Amino acid sequence: MNRFTIPREVFFGEDALDKLKEFDGEKAALVIGGGSAKKNGSLAKIESLLKEAGIETNVYEGFNTEPTVKMVQDGAAALNEFDPDWIIGIGGGSVMDAAKAMWLFHEHPQLTFEEAAKPFTLPKLRHKAKFAGIPTTSGSGAEVSNLSVVTDEKTNIKYPLADFELTPDVALIDPAMVETLPGNVLADTGMDAFTHSIEAYVAKPRTVITDSLAVGAAEIVKDNLLASYNGDQEARKEVHNAQAMAGMSFANAVLGNVHSLAHKSGPTFGIPHGRANAIYLPYVIQFNSPVVKERFAKLADRIGLEGNTDEELVQSLTAYIDQLNKDLGIPKTLREFGVTEEDFKAHVDTMAANAMEDPCTGTNPRETSEAEMKKLFEAAFYGENVTF
Repeated sequence: MNRFTIPREVFFGEDALDKLKEFDGEKAALVIGGGSAKKNGSLAKIESLLKEAGIETNVYEGFNTEPTVKMVQDGAAALNEFDPDWIIGIGGGSVMDAAKAMWLFHEHPQLTFEEAAKPFTLPKLRHKAKFAGIPTTSGSGAEVSNLSVVTDEKTNIKYPLADFELTPDVALIDPAMVETLPGNVLADTGMDAFTHSIEAYVAKPRTVITDSLAVGAAEIVKDNLLASYNGDQEARKEVHNAQAMAGMSFANAVLGNVHSLAHKSGPTFGIPHGRANAIYLPYVIQFNSPVVKERFAKLADRIGLEGNTDEELVQSLTAYIDQLNKDLGIPKTLREFGVTEEDFKAHVDTMAANAMEDPCTGTNPRETSEAEMKKLFEAAFYGENVTF
């Protein structure tokens, strides 16, 4: 038996935020990042709509970096004082991850981080509050997913908290929230969505439902991401919807080695998550191709790439990603990003070992040894083809 879980309600398209006027409740905690929601008027609009619903709001801000254990625990303590019945994450993946984790520890303050980090073992939520996600970037899919990625600041390791209990109750996917995104954010988050769709399509727990969402999302991103990056607002709307489709897919099919590599190297070298995914994606496709070549070829064909054989289609896919990254201003290697060889060599063994413990490694289509994980890091640093 398979399972497919997404938010109970997903509202998307223009004026999706208006559904806030129909929320039932008394108090809503609004979790935001570094202030852009304030500056562009989005926060004021959300507060006004909730006021129409008779809901008191309190804003929790400053979640402008990938959340740490301390940030989450401090945020949960603040929520305990306010005691909301809605927690609303307004932002990109980091904000949403922080809000979900705060929700978890608000509901279960006795839970330890070590307990929470065990996949699919969380206790029931919604005893105190429901969760709504409002994405302000087009990539993470966090408003529809069952994940919250938190970094242990003591070890600098990312831990994905994974459980269907963390799936939001409501997602509000309004294109107005991404109209003024800067180009580098559009590029990084768009490639995050593209990576989600590709990894979900070949992940071990994939199903016919996740497949169709993954292919549909990949096709839309392929047709619209570059135009969105170049300022086309209609294309931007399409990508904003597609990232949610990719999020629904990977939330149920899970991911693979691209994310394992990104989770463990991003905090080490200061690489934004989506950018790290974009760098690693072609190398991991090469690595996985021996066991899922036909699926990569089918995906490449579905999104309009050319090739007469499966091998040619896979090559077209990696070549397309390389060119797209270049067009989006994303480096091809870790070295081009600015990681020094000395720094890379000092950390690669630890990163490879930690990547083996990442939940995404277990659902990668090709079994991976620690030595192979290290070689993937090395290929992405030096820009070498993956032939092992």
